[in-house]
Amino acid sequence: MSAKILVVDDESAIRDVLMRILQREGYTVVLATDGIDALEKVAIEQPDLVLLDVTMPRMDGFAVCKRLKDNEHTALIPVTMLTGLDDREHRQRGLEVGADDFLTKPFETSLLRARLRSQLRLKRLTDQLERTEEVIFMLALAVEAKDSYTEGHLRRLSSYSEQLARAAGLSEHEVKAIRFGGLLHDIGKIAIDDAILKKPGALTKEEYDEVKRHPTTGARIVAPMRFAGEVGPIILGHHERWDGKGYPQGLSGIDIPVGARIVSIVDAFDAMRTDRPYRSALTLEETLRRLRNGSGIEWDPQLLAIFLEMITEGVLQDPEMNRDA
Repeated sequence: MSAKILVVDDESAIRDVLMRILQREGYTVVLATDGIDALEKVAIEQPDLVLLDVTMPRMDGFAVCKRLKDNEHTALIPVTMLTGLDDREHRQRGLEVGADDFLTKPFETSLLRARLRSQLRLKRLTDQLERTEEVIFMLALAVEAKDSYTEGHLRRLSSYSEQLARAAGLSEHEVKAIRFGGLLHDIGKIAIDDAILKKPGALTKEEYDEVKRHPTTGARIVAPMRFAGEVGPIILGHHERWDGKGYPQGLSGIDIPVGARIVSIVDAFDAMRTDRPYRSALTLEETLRRLRNGSGIEWDPQLLAIFLEMITEGVLQDPEMNRDA
């Protein structure tokens, strides 16, 4: 199937020239006359690449590029901006809004072909990574499905982690990584025997050693993901303790990644409030007592204080109660 390229330019002559060149190269071409028209076309069916003029009526190329790059559903579409000769100011602004490449008008046909092939090659690699990530998220849900006692655990943990990260004042980039970390934190349990995960009694030392390998296994599983650099340390460190007595690395205090410290707190909270093979769910009062007792020992005292206040003030939202949130 040929790549689809959206050409956005208010000059009909430029659109016609680009359409002829691209069609000769075997691409499917979609035309837009201005920025608003372009966004409407993208909403109907996403292109593989956008050729975007800078100066247009109604909405200029910079605004269009920023809209595309700020939307997680379109952020990975390559955008090549069409600029005037040696227009450094436009190139600088283009970089600021996330443009992937620039072409100078009037453009050389051979250079246009080469730039498009390069950008589309990167897009294919990105698409492959996206498919890999989809498989990994499916694996995470498969882990949850192995244990009926943890139904909804990943959804709750992802939501609680995101809420705590926002309350702690972390950046949007950190919040997104922590949300994914909450969803994927236990993916390494895919390698643990079901009999151990569902065992109603105490684990033997050998069984516990097998369980303790799941953070390392999980970090290895997510390594192919684009955001592995941010999410991997959360998965690896979510069983570390503030006092350094956790695993697998024995990190302590602020040496533990902040995302791992957040996931550790909300993971403990959700585990206490959920029925498990070896006990019934704890009351909220008992759960809060145990969390407070672990402040500065198991968990980051500042983050825990924020989380406890969210609970006692009634601002922590339960995703099971509000699925459309």
